[in-house]
Amino acid sequence: MPAILRLHEDTLSADAALATRLPARPRMIFVVHGAATIDGAAYGDGAAWFGEGSPTLAPGKGGVTCWRFELAADGAPDGAARGRGVVSQEKLAAALDTLPAGDLLMRGDSVAFPPGGCAYLHTHQGPGIRCLIDGGIRIDTHGRSTSYGPGGAWFESGPEPVFAQAAERPTRFIRVMILPRTLLGKSSISYVNEADRARPKSQQYKIFVDAPIAPPA
Repeated sequence: MPAILRLHEDTLSADAALATRLPARPRMIFVVHGAATIDGAAYGDGAAWFGEGSPTLAPGKGGVTCWRFELAADGAPDGAARGRGVVSQEKLAAALDTLPAGDLLMRGDSVAFPPGGCAYLHTHQGPGIRCLIDGGIRIDTHGRSTSYGPGGAWFESGPEPVFAQAAERPTRFIRVMILPRTLLGKSSISYVNEADRARPKSQQYKIFVDAPIAPPA
């Protein structure tokens, strides 16, 4: 059965405490608002942690909201965080029918567009979940268009062509993809139309993690 990629939003009040450690699995935790201590290191707004173990997670003195992207085996527990002062909701979960064969890597990054920017019709070499943090975006794929505002999450399979159109304001989303390990340090994008390959691109990337991972057990 396919592996599952999940995105949870965890909000911890200032005095929150997890009931148990998070289960061991490949994950990226992105700090949306506030501050947190993850495995003993401090992280603030816009920072991200990556690991495959069972980390500790504690809020800063003002509390924290995190987006937690996890790769899990099919049938694994949902992975919701639980404890005093903890609110955890699953924003999106997707079965990875297009998971690449062989060795894998997890890439976590942000993709930013200027007002009105776009990503020309393209594919990727692996599946992933995106979640909008600023602005607005329209995603055209599978023969339909869907618009997202801040906090909206969507899944892209990888081989299915996608066109992205940003709103008339600065726009940025956070993304985690599962890719072939041969792409370590290399772009995963491929443009469908030959003419678009040479055109100037408006999107800008910030890499948080680009790391080999073990396949889901």
